Amino acid sequence: MSILAWIVLGLIAGAIAKALMPGDDPGGIIVTIIIGIVGALIGGFLGNTLFGRGLQELSLWSMVLAVVGSLILLWVYRMTTKGKRVP
Repeated sequence: MSILAWIVLGLIAGAIAKALMPGDDPGGIIVTIIIGIVGALIGGFLGNTLFGRGLQELSLWSMVLAVVGSLILLWVYRMTTKGKRVP
């Protein structure tokens, strides 16, 4: 995938993950894109490991994997910062 495709996939996946898991998370559009891109990498790894099929261009499968990876990343973030107050 091209860099632009990763950014678009990251923005969409990060926004969907934040909508499915509302709460106090870090920031704006840049952080959402980063969460989505890293989530796509996590989801791609898991998809390749579990199903033998990772991320492939911009497809529904790639979007599902990216959203699942983003949800995992947000969950880990919340578990590590649980109880800590962010100013």
